[in-house]
Amino acid sequence: MEFDDEAEHRRLFRVETNSPQRKAVFSLEQGGSLPVKTTKNTVIQSFKIVILSNKLNLLLPFGPLAILVHYLTDNKGWFFLLSLLGIAPLAERLGYATEQLACYTGPTVGGLLNATFGNVTELIISIIALKNGMIRLVQLTLLGSILSNMLLVLGCSFFCGGIVFSRKQQVFDKGNAVLNSGMLLIAVMSLLFPTLLHYTHSEVYAASSELVLSRSTSCIMLVAYAAYLFFQLKSQPSFLTESEETSDDDEVPEISKWEAIIWLLIFTAWVSLLSGYLVDAIEGASVSWNVPISFISVILLPIVGNAAEHAGAIMFAMKDKLDLSLGVAIGSSIQISMFAVPFCVVISWMMGEQMDLNFQLFETATLFISVIVVAFFLHEGTSNYFKGLMLILSYLIVAASFFVHQDPDQG
Repeated sequence: MEFDDEAEHRRLFRVETNSPQRKAVFSLEQGGSLPVKTTKNTVIQSFKIVILSNKLNLLLPFGPLAILVHYLTDNKGWFFLLSLLGIAPLAERLGYATEQLACYTGPTVGGLLNATFGNVTELIISIIALKNGMIRLVQLTLLGSILSNMLLVLGCSFFCGGIVFSRKQQVFDKGNAVLNSGMLLIAVMSLLFPTLLHYTHSEVYAASSELVLSRSTSCIMLVAYAAYLFFQLKSQPSFLTESEETSDDDEVPEISKWEAIIWLLIFTAWVSLLSGYLVDAIEGASVSWNVPISFISVILLPIVGNAAEHAGAIMFAMKDKLDLSLGVAIGSSIQISMFAVPFCVVISWMMGEQMDLNFQLFETATLFISVIVVAFFLHEGTSNYFKGLMLILSYLIVAASFFVHQDPDQG
């Protein structure tokens, strides 16, 4: 379909959805998009496009090799390393498949999908660890995912986008960025009060006040996150969309919508399988490498687990789609802090475990300072390579801190 003038660009498009009884109405003025030209491939063509077109997929054999090493040897260090290498290309392909699906769903739902599928690994690791009674591992892994997305993923996006578009200043939705910063501060507040209650010894009931506060706060956080999603997807349908100047309406997806969905499910299942094995290998890898468990949990695991968001956010930034990059990086941090963390508290409650929101003083302070730093860099609504570099260096400071930090529960 061709458009001859600006007036024609602005009219409403009515596109038949998959259901014959429904029609979806899109408006370019309200953040909608032009109808996407669909692509259909055979199974072999789809395999070539998704698997054989990326050199990083040369690491895919490390996944089966890691499982083989797990059953044939007792070397936890090698098994852990091979698993990390095997997950890396799978996580990147998750980002690719989500980007392809976003061509059909629009940037708002696409950004949320990217964050959701990127965090499947963390949720499954957390549930498996909770079943094994490894509550502290769950806390550290979720904390590391938040820090990795806020500082490393967002920093690399700003840096790479700033290098590609060095002759202009990239911009993003300032109002959306301020709202996201506020959501992160609410998450910090939710973790801060149980921690302060513990360290000030001011509990009314010493044995249960901290746990009761954590569980009630978790329920409130889940309600807050549900309201956040409703506000984005219903009340503000164009809240995460890009401006017309930065959107690439002519981009044609390489695979069809259903191909993208099938590949997303395949990659998610395989990543989840490998991630399950990692839980049993963390302690052995810590002893084998002489590295603190807190460093492995907070730094190494999230870097690989967030590879999907990392690759996706950088690709969006290098295409001058910063609103999508923020939707992936900051949106994922909000999802972990406002959904995954309280969700794990509630799940542990159902399992009879006693996970609370007291992440310890060192970890909570690290998160608080990191949120403040990110909020300052976002409040102007602009980005450049220097801001990205500062966020990356901030993450290196956090990594160095956890390398020399001995967790009290594991000391």
